[in-house]
Amino acid sequence: MNRPRILFVCTANAARSQMAEGYLRAKYGDRYEVFSAGFRPAGRVSSRAIIAMKEIGIDISGHQPKSLDTFNGVTLDLAVTLCDNAHAVCPVVPSAKKTIHHRFPDPHLTPGTGEEILGGYRSVRDAICAWIDATFAHGLPG
Repeated sequence: MNRPRILFVCTANAARSQMAEGYLRAKYGDRYEVFSAGFRPAGRVSSRAIIAMKEIGIDISGHQPKSLDTFNGVTLDLAVTLCDNAHAVCPVVPSAKKTIHHRFPDPHLTPGTGEEILGGYRSVRDAICAWIDATFAHGLPG
């Protein structure tokens, strides 16, 4: 049986979409094929996103930001834009049967330094994980 293919999309594919990909794969990877991409991918995954995910036992240190173009022609069951910028640029992912939007704040814009910014990443991580559990635990969202 083919698992539904899910793509998480953010601007840089460096934090939110990587955390979402890592969590959905770790928790529900037996049910879904999971990917992430950005329309302006960063050079690497955010070190703070890697730390935040490692704290909950998920290693995304081997992930690399990918361009949305990587998925041209790849049939996807669902694409999820996770930031307003990605939603504005790409409200519909052409290769996806359905595209939905669920906004999460950019953790990099958390005011403060060091531990305060990492706290922003933890907060966004927790919100993403809770949303994924509520949205994907019982199948693809309708």
